[in-house]
Amino acid sequence: MRLTAHSRMGQAPPSSVHSSLGRSAWLTGQHLTQEITVEQWLAEFLNRKRKIEVTTRRSYEGHIRLYLNPYLGRLRLDQLKVSDIALMFEQIEEFNDTIAERRADPDPQVRASVKYRRPISIATMHRIRATLRHALNMAMRQDRLIDFNPAAVLEMAAHVRPKPLVWTDDRVRAWQNNFRAYRQAEKQRRGGQRVDPIDAYTSVPRPSSVMVWTPAHTRLFLEEAQRHRLFALYRLIALRGLRRGEACGLRWKEVDLDGHTLTVNWQLVQLAWQVHEGTPKTDASVRTIALDTDTAQVLRAHRQRQLQERLAMGEAWTESGFVFTQPDGSRLHPQHVSDQFLWPAYLAGLPPIRLHDLRHGGASLMLAAGVEMKVVQETLGHTSSAFTADTYTSVYPQVATAAAEKTAALLFGKEDRAEPGKLISIRGWQSD
Repeated sequence: MRLTAHSRMGQAPPSSVHSSLGRSAWLTGQHLTQEITVEQWLAEFLNRKRKIEVTTRRSYEGHIRLYLNPYLGRLRLDQLKVSDIALMFEQIEEFNDTIAERRADPDPQVRASVKYRRPISIATMHRIRATLRHALNMAMRQDRLIDFNPAAVLEMAAHVRPKPLVWTDDRVRAWQNNFRAYRQAEKQRRGGQRVDPIDAYTSVPRPSSVMVWTPAHTRLFLEEAQRHRLFALYRLIALRGLRRGEACGLRWKEVDLDGHTLTVNWQLVQLAWQVHEGTPKTDASVRTIALDTDTAQVLRAHRQRQLQERLAMGEAWTESGFVFTQPDGSRLHPQHVSDQFLWPAYLAGLPPIRLHDLRHGGASLMLAAGVEMKVVQETLGHTSSAFTADTYTSVYPQVATAAAEKTAALLFGKEDRAEPGKLISIRGWQSD
């Protein structure tokens, strides 16, 4: 099955976005006409979007190059219909089925044909539609090339944001059993050869794509991570909810250890494997964050170790000004930070989470400690407290139990009988 809408529409796919840029160079000012194609308008749209973040531009370009131009590019802009866009997504879903079928095929050559192809998620489809809707809105409102935006009325399957789940005792036990079974099966499949522990650790399915450690889990992780040179970075994410890029982009001139504050002004953004420095996601993301006394002390100790590394490197040291660096002073690669995070988590005997989930846990810790939602929102750098409550908070079981007991005590005069949840034995399962 070929992934192309043009075979069904009787059209040939365009060669590339770059060729369309050349063909549409004349599409400026008064030369814009209603006879232009979707491909030509999308090129004009990109040309006008000059003052946008690098990540946003890369996203627009990818959606246009990989999906919008191949499926819709040859259609006239003023003749684009809702059914044309719906057909594009229908064929993307068909190709998703093809990927799944070929991955399960017994023929290794068939499986190899989709080795580097990933199914397109509902979330990505919504982002593709958002790019097209934005471009068509510009054509409609700025140039009046169309009087109707078909992308705005297209009905799509709802994109449900994954709900964060806490690693409760039952979920931990079930995951540990699955981990043992997976590792044993992999060892047998490889003829008794060693199975990479981190590969197995990250391959076993989790109850949700977004998992959150309990406070006891987070404490164990931080105890184990103290031996890691990026311990201070992981502590900032766990307690203060920094994004990975914000932590990697933090500079010493933005840290006030005496005043116990740091200011988020920059972030390091990973595009493919390239790293770019940019401003935070929104105006709300530019913020000053308070530090507790212990975290300030951890940062002081980190600063001293960095100065020792600088003396050891001598002239080979790179003075980047970043708080968290490579041993030679150069800036970190964000992916390296995520990869390194897995080791202390594994060695501590904890169930796996993503580094970004440590930020989810930070929000939950603040709320469990009784911090007001508005303060949590500002600490995380969100534009609204509703988004914070809906996306970044998980109620720990023991917190919910305590709340129930306190409610009953208020009504019936009983004393608070809530007890903190017990942490099951979690060390030792890795080597079973």
